[in-house]
Amino acid sequence: MRLVEALAIRPLVAILRGVTPEEVVAVGQVLVDAGFSIVEVPLNSPRPLESIARLAEAFGERALIGAGTVTTTAEVKGVAEAGGRIVVSPHFDEAVVTMALGRGLDVLPGCMTPSEIFAARRAGAEAVKIFPAEIVGVAGVKALRSVLPRDLRIMPVGGISPENMGAFARAGADGFGIGSALYKPGMTLDEIARAAERFVAAGNEAFGAA
Repeated sequence: MRLVEALAIRPLVAILRGVTPEEVVAVGQVLVDAGFSIVEVPLNSPRPLESIARLAEAFGERALIGAGTVTTTAEVKGVAEAGGRIVVSPHFDEAVVTMALGRGLDVLPGCMTPSEIFAARRAGAEAVKIFPAEIVGVAGVKALRSVLPRDLRIMPVGGISPENMGAFARAGADGFGIGSALYKPGMTLDEIARAAERFVAAGNEAFGAA
């Protein structure tokens, strides 16, 4: 599965910061069953490459699995070797984007300004992560969308809730990354399932999906 295909299924990225390899498949099962088609394990989680490998083995045919908080080309290589298929960064680094695309991975670089976003586009990114979204805000996303190519997907991340997804979508967002409101260490599977259900329902409403 590629990024554009996964976003067409459901434009939500589950961010599992702090997840452990021992729990990751059970957590992934809950999210995939709820309808998530993109799951990232940030590299500042415990043994993240092991978690990515386990998710890729379990759900690689049903979801796009990869890593977040990727900041170096060496990390891109590690993600690829673990079976990850998408690299998500908190920033834009042309070398990281180029390395990821060269290895056949999808890439979602973090950007905040028009200069960063257009540079990411020139480097080959089909989508960018607008981060931190709680600082950019709905008005900022609307302003960015007005000057960006329509086929460049923008994904606000940071402070996203079921309550504000509709406003961001009306401003021009094409999807969202969702972190601690969906998963944080210590949550039970039932709690994760309920959170996932809320976000999927809000996403369906925001984007007019059935």
